[in-house]
Amino acid sequence: MKEKFIKPVSVHDVDEDQLAALFRLFRNFYNEVDFDQFSSDFREKDGVFIMWSDDSLPMGFSTFRVDEFELPSGTIRTIFSGDTIIDRDHWGNQILAFSWIREAGVIKGRTPFTPLYWFLIVKGHRTYRYLPVFSKCYYPCPDLATPTDIKKIMDHLATTHFGECYDPGTGIIRFPESKGHLKPTYAAIPKNHMEIPEVRFFLEQNPGYSEGDELVCMTELTEDNLKPLAARIFRKGMQK
Repeated sequence: MKEKFIKPVSVHDVDEDQLAALFRLFRNFYNEVDFDQFSSDFREKDGVFIMWSDDSLPMGFSTFRVDEFELPSGTIRTIFSGDTIIDRDHWGNQILAFSWIREAGVIKGRTPFTPLYWFLIVKGHRTYRYLPVFSKCYYPCPDLATPTDIKKIMDHLATTHFGECYDPGTGIIRFPESKGHLKPTYAAIPKNHMEIPEVRFFLEQNPGYSEGDELVCMTELTEDNLKPLAARIFRKGMQK
């Protein structure tokens, strides 16, 4: 199997017309969003993957930022995932996912001996399911208690990014006013998805997801902690 990839571009290379097109796609899925907030969040990231159609319309995009932190345990790097949207007509297309994993490998390859974590905040069960698809151990998860050292890192990252909006006791980020929540059509859980343990767990951990509450999640990005396909793509990135 030969995967297809797209390269990320700097958020500063996305012009205002393109950004407006991305926002139009974004608001198809979310209520309580406005362009100014979307633009501010977008410009705070480092890069973005964009799938463009032949007629120059966005089919999907995913933003990210790379940070470095000095913790008592040592230096770590994180990839913080921002907005990720795929047009419904293209659900199942894995180009964004494969491209993201390869770029994570590129980032790991630059400082191979520094731990690299994927840090993401999740307000939808579909996004949460990427964690078990990609990685073996991720947190929080249905089968494993979050180790103390990992919980400390998650709390540190979430507090750094979101301050008092983050509750370490629940692992939830709750804003005074919604910064965007899924439209009812997309917030609804299909009956067959309710049979999936990870979906049920996500609902237990984040019962307010439909109002915009975000669940703090994290996994370490290493070849050993990734599922076989993801590990192979990650390794390709490390070798670049």
